[in-house]
Amino acid sequence: MATNENGAKEQAAGQTKVSWDTSHLSSTYANVCAVNSTREEVVLNFGINKAWEHSASEMKIELTSRIILSPYAAQRLQTMLGQLLKEYENRYGKLHQQPTPTVDAPTTQQ
Repeated sequence: MATNENGAKEQAAGQTKVSWDTSHLSSTYANVCAVNSTREEVVLNFGINKAWEHSASEMKIELTSRIILSPYAAQRLQTMLGQLLKEYENRYGKLHQQPTPTVDAPTTQQ
């Protein structure tokens, strides 16, 4: 996108303008994400771990949201998250990954 002499943004020829409709947007907090896939889709299950004791032998995760993406959309998400986290670490310092417990993928309940 170019800027004209008045400082206004001009859309380049051939570019599609994207406008975001947030009228049905809802926000949900998650501190856990479990992922799995098939050939046609990538499934992201988000939830909340309410057990704060790291020594617990079992954790019960309340799954609250599921996002299903095409593999192409998942790849674009990976690229955007990678760039976002790189910028985050440049601004706030390196993130140190905590050990992740072994978990079974959530099953789909019909």
